[in-house]
Amino acid sequence: MSRPVPGTTRRADAQQNVERILDAAIDCLSRNSDASVVQIAQAAGVGRVTLYGHFPSRDGLIEAALTRLLARGDEVLEDLDLTGDPRTALDTLIRSSWLLIAQSSAVLEAAQTVLPPGRIHALHARPEQRVRDLITRGQTEGVFRDDLPASWLASALHHVLKGTVADVANGTLDPEDAPRFITQITLAAYTPHT
Repeated sequence: MSRPVPGTTRRADAQQNVERILDAAIDCLSRNSDASVVQIAQAAGVGRVTLYGHFPSRDGLIEAALTRLLARGDEVLEDLDLTGDPRTALDTLIRSSWLLIAQSSAVLEAAQTVLPPGRIHALHARPEQRVRDLITRGQTEGVFRDDLPASWLASALHHVLKGTVADVANGTLDPEDAPRFITQITLAAYTPHT
C-alpha cells in the first residue's frame, strides 16, 4: 500500500483553498465591487487567516481574481477563428467576448480602485492586442477606416463595451441585444468614409 508523500496532501489542500478563495472573490466582487475580505473568506469557506496566508492583502486578492478572469477569457478567445473577413471576425470576437466582459466588469471596477492604471493595462495587454491586430488587418484590407489609429479604434470599442455593460446593469438594454448593438455601432464607426 503506497502512502502519500509527506507535504503532498498539505500542498493539495492549500491549492484547493486558493481555488475556492479565487472563485469566491470573483463571485463576491461580481455582485459587489466593495466586497470585504471577511465576506470573501466566508463565501470560500475558509478563515481570514487562511485567506491572508495565500493573499496578504485585499489588493493582491483582487489582482489575482482579475488575472484569473482574464486568463479564463483568453482560453475562450484563443480558439476563435478570426481569419477571413475582418467584419465577420469582429462580430465573432464581440459575440464571444461580450459575456466574459459583462461578467468581469465588477471585478475590473474593484481592481480600478486598488491597482494603478498601468497594472490594469498590463493585465489587459493580450486581449487588447488581439483587437488591435484585427483592426489593423481590417485597415490593411481596406474594410476598416485607416484615417484613425487602430489603437484609438480599439479604445472606442472598449468604451462602447463599457457603456453597454452599464446599460445592461441598469436595465435599459436587454443583454440578448447587447452583442448585436455593439457590433452594429462598432462596424458603423469602423467603416471607411467614401
